[in-house]
Amino acid sequence: MSRQYAIYDVFTADRLSGNPLAVVFDAEGLDDDVMQKIAGEFNLSETVFILPPTKPAHGASLRIFTPRQELPFAGHPTVGAAIALAECKAGAGDANIDLMNVLEEKVGSVRTVTKLQTGKPGFAEFDLPRFSTQVDADLSREMIAAALQIDVHEIGFENHRISLWRAFCHGASSRPLGSSESAL
Repeated sequence: MSRQYAIYDVFTADRLSGNPLAVVFDAEGLDDDVMQKIAGEFNLSETVFILPPTKPAHGASLRIFTPRQELPFAGHPTVGAAIALAECKAGAGDANIDLMNVLEEKVGSVRTVTKLQTGKPGFAEFDLPRFSTQVDADLSREMIAAALQIDVHEIGFENHRISLWRAFCHGASSRPLGSSESAL
């Protein structure tokens, strides 16, 4: 069976730079093992598979794979998929479009906003699917100063202390490199 796919450059306005991403459209019917093998074949940092949403008000369901494993969420596949979906909605030819969409990912529902403008790379941003959380870590000022090759007194002041947080990024431009249809 033939399936369409596209390769995008995310986090850039220039072709052949940024983060490459494979987007496989109409991935319905592909099982986990096949998706993993396709991601391995593309051998890009991530491949996103676009599936029908489970909730009618949502735009799509996404599955994100590296060449070795599935991820519950990743920023550049979310941005690239949002732009790819907006381009599909706009149809062939140049179009200006602003699209708000909810994408279903393993981490939860991710609200995206995409802007397409004729002659410019697409832009998308998303709301964090989770709040940032602090990570327990033993971070001494001495250890951090040594790693940064600075003096200990240059780290922190008053009640500001070193801490480690887990968060996600959002918002980026993306330019499609091209698309194809293949027996995936």
